Amino acid sequence: MLFNSYIFLFAFLPVAYVVFWQLRTTHQRHVWLTITGYVFYSYWDARFCLLMAFSTVVSYCAGLAMLRATTPRARKLAMVIPITADLLLLGFFKYADFTLQSAVGIAHLLGADVNIPTLDIILPIGISFYTFHTISYIVDCYRGTIRPTRSFWEFSAYVSLFSQLVAGPIVRFRQIEADLEGLGAAHRTRWLALGTSFFMFGLIEKVVIADSLAHYVDEALGRYEGLSSAGAWTAMLGYTFQLLFDFSGYSSMAVGLGLLFGLRIPQNFNSPYKSLNPSDFWQRWHISLSSCLRDYLYIPLGGNRGGKWFTYRNLMLTMLIGGLWHGANWTFVVWGAYHGALLIAYQANREHWDRVPPLLAQGVMFLAALLGWVFFRSHTFEMASTLLGKMFTPTAGAMSSDPTTFVIFIVIAAALSMRGPNVFDFHKEFKLTWWRGAGMATAFGVALALIAGGRESPFLYFQF
Repeated sequence: MLFNSYIFLFAFLPVAYVVFWQLRTTHQRHVWLTITGYVFYSYWDARFCLLMAFSTVVSYCAGLAMLRATTPRARKLAMVIPITADLLLLGFFKYADFTLQSAVGIAHLLGADVNIPTLDIILPIGISFYTFHTISYIVDCYRGTIRPTRSFWEFSAYVSLFSQLVAGPIVRFRQIEADLEGLGAAHRTRWLALGTSFFMFGLIEKVVIADSLAHYVDEALGRYEGLSSAGAWTAMLGYTFQLLFDFSGYSSMAVGLGLLFGLRIPQNFNSPYKSLNPSDFWQRWHISLSSCLRDYLYIPLGGNRGGKWFTYRNLMLTMLIGGLWHGANWTFVVWGAYHGALLIAYQANREHWDRVPPLLAQGVMFLAALLGWVFFRSHTFEMASTLLGKMFTPTAGAMSSDPTTFVIFIVIAAALSMRGPNVFDFHKEFKLTWWRGAGMATAFGVALALIAGGRESPFLYFQF
């Protein structure tokens, strides 16, 4: 079920909202959020609800086991066993075919004639996100950052929260624990206007900006072999902004939906194309993922505590794993390595880089991010090398269809993302006024018209 669909906007959301606020106790609201989460998830494939339920039960029991553990060894086992189970599930569904294909490829390079049939496993949508939720909960319980909840329904509502279930943000239990525990006393109108405004902003980001760009990007990259240099640059510029507004739009809608149900979901994007260096970029782009990689991978590896070469190693390992998390394809690994190299280069030359004038530094970082998106968007290395070759070698060929309109959308997206306020900047000290209300109503009408015209498209991060 898509946020930008009629069934969600006019059936699922109204029912979920009305029933939630008719319930009176925290427990009842936890149960209802769990039910709505599973109904929302089952719209794609009900079979995979069992997988999410299994992960939820295992992780909940791990928390209870830590409460009852009397020795450090027992606490450690209560952490290791469920995390291993979660990672094995994720590894099987997301990486089994990738591993088999990679093994066959390596064997062929070594001259061995090996054929291993793939399993053609269907990837459960959102598995990477809810697995991150359960693992972060278990680790935080083990570290003593949070106290494990005794309420199964509270934990189940956290894992299956439909507003951020399938594409994030990756919300840690401690970030919304107070709101979850206080749902019984939550007031329906407290964040109603703010939540509605966040949702409308996200809907416009997705339907008006991202999907308009996608029309031209998909058409151009679908025939990338015939693009000219200008066509390749235009297509990748379009994708650079499409990806931002698509995922930022989803995150804004998730924040808005959370507020409608009394839950404050943290910010996931902070104008990443205003970044002045690689470190700044990863503090602004997909903030929930980058902070999890930092806290649960980079710092446990040693962070920057072992000298510069250990720091460089830890940065590279973290970004390699971050790249692989995005998908079972070597292009994602190379994308992660590329950003690891950028972070290392910045760490090694920080004093020189930070002297660069801000406008120039922003332009250089934007170009660096754009080049990385070539690998992120490409299905194969052949596609990536072809696009990069066209971008840096004058090549004749085709442009996208209706290049003038495409460029206009790119300029608008660039102005909004690189110079304008982001959705959180806009909502600081938010007050509902008549012109804001009129703007939200107009935005909703425009979005509905575009959806009716065929803009009911999936979010890009659903595939991860």
